[in-house]
Amino acid sequence: MDLNMKMSANFTLREFIKSDTAIRRGIDNSPTEAHLENALALFENVVQPVRDHFGPTILTSGYRSEALNSAIGGSPRSQHKLGQAADIEVPGVPTADVAQYIADYLTFDQLILEYFDPQDINSGWVHVSYVLIGGNRGEVMTAAKVNGTTEYSWGLNY
Repeated sequence: MDLNMKMSANFTLREFIKSDTAIRRGIDNSPTEAHLENALALFENVVQPVRDHFGPTILTSGYRSEALNSAIGGSPRSQHKLGQAADIEVPGVPTADVAQYIADYLTFDQLILEYFDPQDINSGWVHVSYVLIGGNRGEVMTAAKVNGTTEYSWGLNY
């Protein structure tokens, strides 16, 4: 597998599969061809357009093998396992602005503004997914910690 494979103009496969947990625990985090096909669509339709609009963009989580997803306590239904999702941040740009841009201008399956604190504009991250088959839902949510538990609400609420 060529880790320098271009997922888009500004991103490589190495960035999409990188995981400190996988490295520490010796977990193979290699995607299948189907996962790569999904990921290429995600980068073409969402991640690269965010980069083109805002500038340098960081992938904080991308592809997760089943073993890695289990190791980090990810959802059994996580789209990360299918190569359909990424968590992103844009240094110096309010996280809520990144989420709003995606919601307003891009096609996506699911968009979640996660753990954003308006008192710290660079807090949290944006989870976004894109699907090739079945149509993209355009589902928009916000995730926040409430009394130590993650609660989801519909829309971008901050």
